[in-house]
Amino acid sequence: MEGLPPLVDQYSHGAVHGELGLGSFEAHLATAVGAQGPAPAGTSYFDTRAGLAIRRWCPPLLGLEPHCPPVRYLARRREVGAFHAGRLLLRGAGIGTFLLETGAPSELTSAAELSAAAEARAHEVVRLEPLAEQVADTSGSVDSFIGYTAEALYAAAQHATAFASGATYCEGRAPDGAEVRRAADRWLRGRRPGDRLAEPALVRHLLWSAVATGLPVQLHCPDPQPLAGFLRATAGLGSDLVLLPGTPHHRRAAQLAAVHSHVYADTGPHPEEALGQAPFGKLLFSSGARGLPELYVIGAQFFLRAMARVVGEWTAEGLCAASDGRRITEMVGSGTARRVYRLVAGAS
Repeated sequence: MEGLPPLVDQYSHGAVHGELGLGSFEAHLATAVGAQGPAPAGTSYFDTRAGLAIRRWCPPLLGLEPHCPPVRYLARRREVGAFHAGRLLLRGAGIGTFLLETGAPSELTSAAELSAAAEARAHEVVRLEPLAEQVADTSGSVDSFIGYTAEALYAAAQHATAFASGATYCEGRAPDGAEVRRAADRWLRGRRPGDRLAEPALVRHLLWSAVATGLPVQLHCPDPQPLAGFLRATAGLGSDLVLLPGTPHHRRAAQLAAVHSHVYADTGPHPEEALGQAPFGKLLFSSGARGLPELYVIGAQFFLRAMARVVGEWTAEGLCAASDGRRITEMVGSGTARRVYRLVAGAS
């Protein structure tokens, strides 16, 4: 669809550094398609929809014909060099702004590195749980953990564009101080360095603390329904919440976004299910890419083609004008994200 501004990718993790052989490339591709272990004998993870999409849209960005064999594509990737290939792919993805989740130590590109490679804007989204885990590794007492966590969250709010959490459930009230202290004591006494935060009261405390900063908060929720009480209770507090549901819960996330004025829903690269469930200004695109720069390319292509199909059908039926279709695509692809995350239009 011509004439659209670059996309705003509101959720991803960055790209890998260094060269990738066939085995390591396929391992990243397997993760992207939710598979484990080696592909069946005689096949590869290029024999997936994502694999076909990589072969269709990525080779031309590296000077090859579409649909070239995987071995030829990876050979060209090595010939160009990992650094330069990553730049060509990211710059050809059609994404002008990246919101990159950070917090846990990672071998992936930082926001600054992704920005330079893609010649685009990149903003940091701080994950709450790793923030608390890092504080716990250096805290000697409950009091120091609670105090240092508050300081770390405040410091993060000065530079982050948003916070994120993997909470699958949160009550419609903040835990009181005594409850937080008891939970911190249980967790600190039982944990070893590197252990993940799994204490529900502490996760609730982090979520409510993040909402108090006024920044948007992304909620990674396989099923958003258990968060309904939290969504209701946070209305009017000044912080927007963005649901990032798992398949097959995009419809439910969009429905919740429609009900609550401060709640928005991520469509991922496949917006079809969500478009009929919420106002278009409550929906946002993301690639969800992690590891392979190719995943940014195909995420953007899947999204744009899905939007073109849907609004094309609506236009053919007389439901909307072609100009409406472009406006709706821009709204979901970039406009809503610029508004929710307070990004500067035209320089986002």
